[in-house]
Amino acid sequence: MKPLVVALQFMTRLPLPEVAAGEKDFGRAIRWFPVAGAVVGAVVWAAAMAGATRDPALGALLALVAWVGFTGALHLDGLGDMADVAGATHADHARVSAVLADPHIGSFGVVAIALQLLAKFVLLQCLLENGSAHWLLLIPVLARTGPLAWTLLLPPLHDGLGTMFQQGARWSVLVLWLVTWSGAAAMMCPPLILALVALPLWALWLRKRIGGISGDGHGAGIELVETTGLLVLVLAR
Repeated sequence: MKPLVVALQFMTRLPLPEVAAGEKDFGRAIRWFPVAGAVVGAVVWAAAMAGATRDPALGALLALVAWVGFTGALHLDGLGDMADVAGATHADHARVSAVLADPHIGSFGVVAIALQLLAKFVLLQCLLENGSAHWLLLIPVLARTGPLAWTLLLPPLHDGLGTMFQQGARWSVLVLWLVTWSGAAAMMCPPLILALVALPLWALWLRKRIGGISGDGHGAGIELVETTGLLVLVLAR
């Protein structure tokens, strides 16, 4: 179960014992990202419920803090980098690698992260006011199924996470997770299945604008799928 432990260590700040893992184990860890998503969902839900006993706004705030803290803001960093790429490169694809390699965040990235946090807070508050917070468990799972799809659909942008994930990504694993998630969503909240469209749409945008997938692309996609899921839940209620 080493790939599962690696997946949890990479996607969360869950305190786990260190394991000796190689590139092959890290590649296979992508198959377990949805499990890490379930853990994230449980933590976010618990925080939301704890705060909502006093006020929905407090529940939304605690849930958002837990979401960011438990994931180490890993995916927000990717969202900021991808926003900088989209805003700074325009039609010059030659600058994509240079912008992604820059450790500093630009104005586009700052705005994107701020809007993402604001959107999540507002949507979380709307959900808590409607008493539908238990569906939060499903959203991080779908978002972390995304890297499986994007790895299979897109070429790696450069050597790194994209190439390592290719070693473990399989269509059969992706189909299994999608079918399992869709079944759970159909029982709990059928409209939530509409959030699935975010996976191919993000892949299409990356192919057209960036040309491939990278670690930042995975992180940004996870954030955007989560927001899409929250929006679908709010509209469904």
